[in-house]
Amino acid sequence: MKTLNCMLSGVVLAAFALSAGHAQVAIDVSKITCEQYVLFKVADPQHIAIWLSGYYNGKRNNMVVDVAQLKSNAEKVMRYCEANFKGTVVEAVEKLFAPDR
Repeated sequence: MKTLNCMLSGVVLAAFALSAGHAQVAIDVSKITCEQYVLFKVADPQHIAIWLSGYYNGKRNNMVVDVAQLKSNAEKVMRYCEANFKGTVVEAVEKLFAPDR
């Protein structure tokens, strides 16, 4: 029993060490291509969409989160990027959601 407890403690400590060992990564969102976005090469596209939503809404001084609109906009960006791998995600957002649209 004591051996089992020691082994379990070792596994738990190893798990904590692994999770603490992950390096923080800074991402320049302006350089994320649609290909990277669609294929999850940089981060989960939902996380990027949430960040972009916050960024652009912040620029407009809009502090309201419309979850349904956020999901809809993220789907639009994903569809656009699936058809335009070479462009950037920021270009997609600006093209899709320009103020005159």
